Amino acid sequence: MKLFETNQNSAERVTRFVISIFLLPSFFIPEPSWYATLVGSVGCVLLFNAVVGTCYIYRLFRANTCDIPSKG
Repeated sequence: MKLFETNQNSAERVTRFVISIFLLPSFFIPEPSWYATLVGSVGCVLLFNAVVGTCYIYRLFRANTCDIPSKG
C-alpha cells in the first residue's frame, strides 16, 4: 500500500476543493479565535485531500470511491 494512493473519484475531489476555498479565508479574519483556526484547519485538510486525492479516513475504513462513476 502506497502512502499517497488515490482513493477518491474526481467529483469528490472537486467538491472538497471548492469547500476548502470557502473555509481557508477564516485565517484572515480581524479577530482570530479558536473557531476560526479550526475552520481554517479543516479547509487545509480538505485542500490537501483534493490535491493529492488521498483521504486517510477512507484508508482507515478501507473505502475507495475511485470505482464510483461521476455523474455529469
